[in-house]
Amino acid sequence: MKYLDVVFNLPVASSFTYSLSEDVPCGVGFRVKVTFGRRSLTGYVIGISEQKPEAAFEIKQVLKVLDRAALFGSEEIELARWVAKIYFCSLGEALGTMLPGGKRESRLPSFDAEDPVSREPKDLSEEQKKAVSAILSSENTLLYLYGITGSGKTEVFLQAAENLIARGKSIIYLVPEISLTHQLAKELKHRFPSGIALLHSSLTPSQRFKEWMKIRNGDVHLVIGARSAVFAPVKNLGLIIIDEEHEGSYKSGSTPRYHARQVAMRRAQRAGATVVMGSATPSLEAFHLMQEGIIRKLVLSKRLSGGRIPDNVLVSMEGETSPLSRVLVSEMKKSLQQGKQIILFLNRRGFSYFFHCRSCGYEMKCSHCSVPLTLHKDRNRMICHYCGHSEKPMTVCPSCGSLDVGYSGFGTELVEEEIVRFFPDAVVSRVDSDSVRKKDVLKNILKDFYAGKIQILLGTQMVAKGLNFPGVNLVGIILADTTLHVPDFRAGERTFSLITQVAGRAGRFSDDGKVIIQTYDPENPAIKAAVENSQEAFYLQELEMRKMLRFPPYVRLFRLVFRGKNEKDVEQFALRVAATLKSGKMEGAEILGPSECPVSRIARNYRYQIIIRTIHFTGTHGMIENLRKVMPKSSVYMEIDVDPLSML
Repeated sequence: MKYLDVVFNLPVASSFTYSLSEDVPCGVGFRVKVTFGRRSLTGYVIGISEQKPEAAFEIKQVLKVLDRAALFGSEEIELARWVAKIYFCSLGEALGTMLPGGKRESRLPSFDAEDPVSREPKDLSEEQKKAVSAILSSENTLLYLYGITGSGKTEVFLQAAENLIARGKSIIYLVPEISLTHQLAKELKHRFPSGIALLHSSLTPSQRFKEWMKIRNGDVHLVIGARSAVFAPVKNLGLIIIDEEHEGSYKSGSTPRYHARQVAMRRAQRAGATVVMGSATPSLEAFHLMQEGIIRKLVLSKRLSGGRIPDNVLVSMEGETSPLSRVLVSEMKKSLQQGKQIILFLNRRGFSYFFHCRSCGYEMKCSHCSVPLTLHKDRNRMICHYCGHSEKPMTVCPSCGSLDVGYSGFGTELVEEEIVRFFPDAVVSRVDSDSVRKKDVLKNILKDFYAGKIQILLGTQMVAKGLNFPGVNLVGIILADTTLHVPDFRAGERTFSLITQVAGRAGRFSDDGKVIIQTYDPENPAIKAAVENSQEAFYLQELEMRKMLRFPPYVRLFRLVFRGKNEKDVEQFALRVAATLKSGKMEGAEILGPSECPVSRIARNYRYQIIIRTIHFTGTHGMIENLRKVMPKSSVYMEIDVDPLSML
């Protein structure tokens, strides 16, 4: 008989012992089916022994061994232990996140790579050659490819990868969202004859396992995937590429709340590999590290296709009666007359998002969440974008019975109606999570847009990046303010980044590109800087502000969120935790709160938060770990977010 040390994808810190007949093949890194309490669960084997442990309890037998070969080894277990320690989760939860099929990354379909991939390596510009050379020979193992949109970052990444694969190294290539078309996969397979593995959410669990085992067996040397591909069990790791490093999707929104960038740095450090990040709009943290010389900056300053940076035009929406300003309508007419194409961007789906009564001031909010319901006219429903709750649209105020009610604000559905009103003969397509739910809808829209069959493409964040169409000379940002007026210190940075990324879609192959940026806040520093292309000045000003207000990158943050069905219980529990933290010696740390979260209720759960900012990460982390150990059992759930990206 042999005895297995087993952990589960559950918030349980300890491991459990199970027995298995000597003649059944099983080892560290295998998955097993076992009885856990009254349930039958899948567990991960992290240790094995011939010695029967001294136990006061009955040791249950394994029901079934699920694998023929180990899915992970000592390296992966060590990485999982690090993730569990840093991000306050169990070893089983960390392994469950790492392994394919453990947790799905839910995401919408997305577009192809920023620069189309050619079958053969392209001739590089001088800047690109310098960048490839630096990646291959730099003593600094943290590099940043800081290049404007359309400057050929992808080709630099791929040529560096080809070179390292020829030396017997393996590459992990992370992209913020992946839904690579078969065509793109074919091109990459042609270019990398040693084989590639794709890890993304649209694969079935069995397909993901197949890819995982190809990687683990050393059959492939290039792994491309979204956030969790950073855990791929590659042999002889040489390079981790993080494309569009600024994207928030690299941070997990559920336990463990890891950031792929931090995990990549840890893996590279252990393996003696290089991390190269890339973006036209680096995160402020990365920009700061470049300023400090911790990350080496490589610059690509020219558009390879020859198109110059488009002209940005700022339009104040004060006094405008339609979501399409007179300036934007006029420019759209010109583009259509020239036979050019247009992309319009609005980061808000639905028709309108604010129901109110003009008689008594009643505002309609979700009955489960503290947010307004959004009218979706095509479905004739008011829908909550947080919990999915929906109701029929109202024509009478439920509070005072008045008929003087109305809807304010606008989403992509309303804008689509306005486009059709102004341009009844134009072919228009809308791309948002409502319109492209069905399989292949997005692919077909993009194919038609590329072929020139669609003249105006309207969309949410899905059109903000990765689009590379020669016919587009006009981009309209319908409302630049959507990410701005939220209670989050990163709001300005996100707004600047989004405007810059969307603007990069215009005039990729010509000199007549134009971007119309509509706003109700034309004096806002983030909007003005994006319009004037004064990136460096904006980043330096933002860093100065962060330093003054003590926010990252000058401090590290921990966010403790408490949630439960009873508001009083949640508040009292948060107050007790705050008192416990304040009574401890947390040198260099400041405790803010508890207070209600900006979105104070989601799915009938009330939410409070404590923010801790610190200059001593390790000491503060240790205090929170000790707090976790002495926490009483409660109906209130506490989640801990290390380096949170959202404060909502």
